[in-house]
Amino acid sequence: MKNKSSENQINNADNNNQFRKIGVPLIDVVDSMEKLRALNPIELPWLADDIRKEIIKVVSQNGGHLGPSLGVVELTIALHYVFNTPDDKIIWDVGHQSYAHKILTGRYKQFKTLRKKGGLSGFTKRAESIFDPFGAGHSSTSISAGLGMASARDINAQEHNIICVIGDGSMSAGMAFEAMNNAGDMNSKLIVILNDNDMSISPPVGALSTHLSKIISSKQYMSIRNTASELVSLLPKALGNVAKRTESYARGLVTGGTLFEELGFFYVGPIDGHTFEDLIPVFENIRDNKKHKAFLIHVRTKKGHGYNPAEKSPTAFHGVYKFDIVTGELKNAKTEIPSCTQGFSKIINYLAQEDDKVVAITAAMPSGTGLAKFAENFPSRFFDVGIAEQHAVTFAAGMAVEGIKPFVAIYSSFLQRAYDQIVHDVVLQGLPVRFMIDRAGLVGEDGVTHHGLYDISMLANLHNVVIMAPSSYNEVLNMVKTAYSIDDRPSFVRYPKGCLPYVEPITSEFGQILKIGKARIIKNSLNTENTKADLAILSLGSRLFEAMKASEMLEKEGFSVSIVDARFAKPFDTEMVIKLAKTHKALITVEEGANGGFGAEIAQFLTDEALLDSGLKFRAIAIKDNFIHHATVSEQLAQAGLEAENIKNTAINMLKIERLNFVSNKSVNL
Repeated sequence: MKNKSSENQINNADNNNQFRKIGVPLIDVVDSMEKLRALNPIELPWLADDIRKEIIKVVSQNGGHLGPSLGVVELTIALHYVFNTPDDKIIWDVGHQSYAHKILTGRYKQFKTLRKKGGLSGFTKRAESIFDPFGAGHSSTSISAGLGMASARDINAQEHNIICVIGDGSMSAGMAFEAMNNAGDMNSKLIVILNDNDMSISPPVGALSTHLSKIISSKQYMSIRNTASELVSLLPKALGNVAKRTESYARGLVTGGTLFEELGFFYVGPIDGHTFEDLIPVFENIRDNKKHKAFLIHVRTKKGHGYNPAEKSPTAFHGVYKFDIVTGELKNAKTEIPSCTQGFSKIINYLAQEDDKVVAITAAMPSGTGLAKFAENFPSRFFDVGIAEQHAVTFAAGMAVEGIKPFVAIYSSFLQRAYDQIVHDVVLQGLPVRFMIDRAGLVGEDGVTHHGLYDISMLANLHNVVIMAPSSYNEVLNMVKTAYSIDDRPSFVRYPKGCLPYVEPITSEFGQILKIGKARIIKNSLNTENTKADLAILSLGSRLFEAMKASEMLEKEGFSVSIVDARFAKPFDTEMVIKLAKTHKALITVEEGANGGFGAEIAQFLTDEALLDSGLKFRAIAIKDNFIHHATVSEQLAQAGLEAENIKNTAINMLKIERLNFVSNKSVNL
């Protein structure tokens, strides 16, 4: 463990670094915590430069969360330099700020595999390293997890530190404050680092503030403060209350930490998160303090620090696909087909222009959900509630009660956090809240924490709701328009990240209203009234293009195949399903979601209607009971068995009949 002379070392150290003299990057040398802590503090900025260059290089090629990770390089080094990790445990909230942490903790040589199949995850992951004590892909969980780990440490009679690093945006979630309220009332030592890189919770006040932070965290100050508290307890009650209020008010003026103090935390800050001379002494003081239990260290950082394009455009460089290091030009995946998010953005702006009751709500994702343009065009009707999905849903419910038409745009995996509010505050009351579920299905390199696989299964069992899934860009327009028209119950439109591969003509520039619960026939392969076709594929949403490819493969092998676009997961087209069951030998459903979703609903219906009794064969193709880890979307779809080849093989294995030479002479309307 470092001694307490670090500040003096920083101020007095020799500037001549032995590794710099021979041109060896420190990042190549510091391959263990022992070597990191053996460095002279004056060498740490050079290590930070090396790490920052590596992050920029790899993310420019692999994509990832650049801005947040660049902003915490010095903070990460200082934490590992001062604290005895991995015995002391650092919990990174969300995890997309953990790239420097990965490099420092034995994963430097693997870092080039970041977000690639079989490579490093873009988030913290317990199975990946002993230095990752808690996995995180969703925000605002670190303090709750850290408090649980701190309490377990106390039960086990251990003494290591628990450090939670949480961003200012994550602090907007109620869960973070629930945990802080609990922590402030407990007797477990917990260190919370508030990484303030955007929303200025309390403005920095320069060198004086930094100096006061060092003093406030020092043993001498804490000792004086403890003595003062003891003196207050001896004063008459009225005078003692005045003294306590005066001390609290003074600390609030100096540090801006009154809110955290009221929650029971000892507040320190704000301090410069890019200066080791400020970070290290404060961390050492907090590490060695035995008097207090709950600490909040307010650290000011800058997203994208050290890379000019990311500093200038923190939102654009928060999460990137690929980019040119020299120019900073973003290299988004090129496609001529507009994305689903772009389709939603187009329609919501059109509807808001036509109807002043239309409002848009998101939970800290205005750009990702396509609402940035809406916010610009209709600022008084745009609401970004922060990372607070539960609040977003009930907030929308309150608006719906008063006749407003709310559209709530949230990623599928984030919507999971608000399930109780969807059930209790929206569905039970039959309120017409319109949910736009972005990133439904597999999301690629972000991996298991961000896949949107459970929305169908968690929503389809709810009563009196409408759930739609588009198969094409044209259908995105139609379904958003349809959701707008539904005023007697909740509606949900789920669509994947990026574009949909099934392409069809745009029937209307701003969408057409669909008949609720009605599927559409894409291809009818019945040739006589009395002869059954071999197979019907009932596709929900994004897999229609693969279903079409599978049908072409099967037809080349002599099978007759009908294709139906389900459109609605609920209410689904029961009349169509009955006709398919009676006119085909086998039925397959395909969906980009977990088991227990649309296919399970169809299976239950076939059972209830005794449609399987006549020999109909049925299979539901969905994502089986296993996790699909980070890779490209195409690699994940292949692993999940949602591509055409698996649909074809599933059909052949089902039928197990002599292949027919199919010639289409006559069609029958389904």
